[in-house]
Amino acid sequence: MVQLLLAHLVAATLAPLLVRRLGRTAFFVVALAPAASFGWLVAVAGEVRAGHGPEQRVTWVPGLGLDLDFRLTTLSWVLSLLVTGVGALVLFYCRWYFARDDPGLWRFIAVFTAFAGAMLGLVLTDNFLILYVFWELTTVFSYLLVGHNPASLTNRRSAMQALIVTTVGGLAMLVGIIALGVRHSYRISEVLADPPPLDAVTVGAVVLLLVGALSKSALFPFHFWLPGAMAAPTPVSAYLHAAAMVKAGVYLVALLAPAFAGAPAWHALTLGLGVATMLVGGWRALRQHDIKLLLAYGTVSQLGFMVAFAGLGTQEGALAALALVVSHGLFKSTLFLTVGVIDHATGTRDLRELSGVGHRLLPLAVPAVLAGCSMAGIPPLAGFVAKEAAITAELEAATGAVPFAPGWGWLLTVAVLAGMVLTVAYTARFLWGAFATKPGMPPTPLHAPHPGFVLAPLLLGVGSLLVGLLAPLEHEWLVPYSRELTAGASPQVLALWHGFTPAFGLSVLAIAVGLVLFVRRDRIARVQSAMPSIVDTERGYARLIRWLEVGSVEVTARTQRGSLPFYLATILLVFIALPGAMSVTRGAIGALRLWDSPAQAVVGAVVVAAGILVLLTNRRLASVMLVGVTGYGVATLFILHGAPDLAITQMLVETVSLVVFVLALRRLPTRFERHDRSLRRRWRVVLGTASGAAVGAIALVASAARHDTPVSIDFPTEAYAFGHGKNIVNVTLVDIRAWDTLGEVSVLVAAATGIASLIFVRTRNTALSMASAQSLTPTEPGRGTWLRGGRTLRPERRSVIFEVVTRLIFHIMIAVSLYVLFSGHNLPGGGFAGGLVAGLALVVRYLAGGRYELDEAAPFDAGLVVGLGLLIVVLAALAPLAFGGTILQSTVFDFTLPPWGEVHLVTSALFDIGVYLIVFGMMLDIVRSLGTGIDRQIAAEQNERVEQGAGS
Repeated sequence: MVQLLLAHLVAATLAPLLVRRLGRTAFFVVALAPAASFGWLVAVAGEVRAGHGPEQRVTWVPGLGLDLDFRLTTLSWVLSLLVTGVGALVLFYCRWYFARDDPGLWRFIAVFTAFAGAMLGLVLTDNFLILYVFWELTTVFSYLLVGHNPASLTNRRSAMQALIVTTVGGLAMLVGIIALGVRHSYRISEVLADPPPLDAVTVGAVVLLLVGALSKSALFPFHFWLPGAMAAPTPVSAYLHAAAMVKAGVYLVALLAPAFAGAPAWHALTLGLGVATMLVGGWRALRQHDIKLLLAYGTVSQLGFMVAFAGLGTQEGALAALALVVSHGLFKSTLFLTVGVIDHATGTRDLRELSGVGHRLLPLAVPAVLAGCSMAGIPPLAGFVAKEAAITAELEAATGAVPFAPGWGWLLTVAVLAGMVLTVAYTARFLWGAFATKPGMPPTPLHAPHPGFVLAPLLLGVGSLLVGLLAPLEHEWLVPYSRELTAGASPQVLALWHGFTPAFGLSVLAIAVGLVLFVRRDRIARVQSAMPSIVDTERGYARLIRWLEVGSVEVTARTQRGSLPFYLATILLVFIALPGAMSVTRGAIGALRLWDSPAQAVVGAVVVAAGILVLLTNRRLASVMLVGVTGYGVATLFILHGAPDLAITQMLVETVSLVVFVLALRRLPTRFERHDRSLRRRWRVVLGTASGAAVGAIALVASAARHDTPVSIDFPTEAYAFGHGKNIVNVTLVDIRAWDTLGEVSVLVAAATGIASLIFVRTRNTALSMASAQSLTPTEPGRGTWLRGGRTLRPERRSVIFEVVTRLIFHIMIAVSLYVLFSGHNLPGGGFAGGLVAGLALVVRYLAGGRYELDEAAPFDAGLVVGLGLLIVVLAALAPLAFGGTILQSTVFDFTLPPWGEVHLVTSALFDIGVYLIVFGMMLDIVRSLGTGIDRQIAAEQNERVEQGAGS
């Protein structure tokens, strides 16, 4: 089953390229993915019917117990057939639906195929967490599909509305999944086989799961998003809103029913809201003039119908629900595809403008009439068979099969019957509006569609007829699901004729009354116009969104004031009030040991003194230097604790920080503004003191709270056994916790890219220009000159001593950086430290020779170096897969290489080289922005002053 999902992923990935090469013919190629999945599902039908459907487990995150579990049951098999079969036909249909020059065609075909794969994964998975992942993927993909035309305000608004409503329901469902999983299990099959006791936690989890299901299937009060989503292209409506996405909620209710149909609030949410939705949707459908919108409200009504019987909790109800799912998927997708053809052929969907279409589009009208009759429950169509089963299930429930309060069972039966009457009425309205010849109206101009355009609705419409005629065979395939429930008697066999039963009588009554409503449609329209809108959830949603927008503006104006001190103070206050206060009031502090040696006390005193002096000095440079003293003091403590690797890294980072501060200080005043008697200053002193106390308290409580043996106790052994290195710190970074390092350098690269985009508008490379090159002092032919950039500096800015020192140490620093890089696996160092040393070498050369010398030292783009480093890191992580290993697995090679002798080469060194290049590129970016960039600003200001002086 994983292979089926991968096939959809590959098809979605290749879809844009196929569109570029094949145009609209690419739909045929991409349709092979769902078509092949449909063929596989048909091939394993016998196993599913026997109760031995395929199962598959792929280990994903063993430490969290998170696996990719897939399981094919009768329920998931039926839904999978709809998802893949209808999906393949809709993709085939799209070949003639979209224009040849549609600019968004490549995006649509990719997203549509990805959605089909996500929907297939949703119904196949046997893990609640993975189900939620696929659930939200369908939400995101549906947002992109509904908003296919981003230039349309209606499309954007409808897509956002559907996204917000279904996402809110999905988040509620996630809470329920976590509660159920922590309490019992995340495996769906385990929960269904051994349901947890119906205590408060379980009932709350089930209710939250139902909220997600109801929002996804557009039940009241969430029903308004589905008609709005009709702004999407018709193939999207035919697939997402007939056979796929909206069925996800019905599927979840049917999935949970065998275990939780007796839970408190279950029937109120499923039966109550389901029947209410059926009535609201059917009533609203009778007043629509857009035939696509009419079908949308009809879909809302039918979804309520299906959810009601899926949640009934009896065997007959379960069978009826599954039969309704099959029939609805067939007839509603047929009708939506029919609307698409009519729209293309006539240019309108308004039933007041359509006349005489039926006899001129007979190959389209025939399957549409079959599908419409199936929707109305007229024999011998699939919808009639499902409706008969539904009425039988409702009558059984009303007579005591389900423990309702007295009278509620019959009330629900009457409500369901009323919904069926409305279904017949709006079905007749659709068929009459789309195909009939209206008296006094000229025939609507149209052009004949391509035969292939009509093939998909024709096949689906005929499918409604075949499923109805083969109802007993359908029963054999669907009944295994109903047997998972225990309430109620064994279901009646699905068939076209059971005799003159009460169900048949009610069915005939619903058809007759529905046709009367259609005949009296003008009077019904006047009644609807006169009735006030008692409950309009769409208007309530709009008001809520408006209130949130206004509220967010007000809150933002009060909290996001553009004041960095205000933001920092808010963060620190929350920190002090929550973790800080808890550590003081409820934390336990163990035995304290102030120092291990007097040297630590001395260094600590120096750090504290430097911190106090920072607050007393009013010079910016002095404060930066004092802050640097605290950093170097921490590095000294690392040395005293026997951690030279950490000490080296800390010292290098502190040095780089000092350089950055000093370069930036050139554009700032030399002194701070002091307001010694300011209340604000006193408040900051109090806040800073409290923050420091909170940090100290948390540190003491956290260190005293450890009671288990730390995992790092095994690092020395593992560092050598698996990482093949003696430097535990470096091996931890590039092997034991290499995933963390990979994520960190990726974030570092992303940050570097963002910062560079803000600073370097054109390019990161500031190559030595011809003008500046001509200003250099000529050199003797045939001889190179080092530190050429220094000759562009004014004499008062040059330092002969600095230039001499730079000539002596630059190459040594580069060599040391390489030594630190390659020796870091066994000695203090590594790629991070080596990159910092190389970057500091560039800083030295820049300080000696100016910004042009920096371009001489590094005549390449910093972004290229950073990108190359990330590429090496990723390749080093994936390379073991080519040799049968796992990602980031290290291998050692020992060999003799004259004149060095024995060489111990570990493959993780490649990972470290990538880190080295990333850090080196970052340093080059820093120097070019804060060094070269500020130099240019200063030079431009000086030139402007000179020009102004000359002009005056």
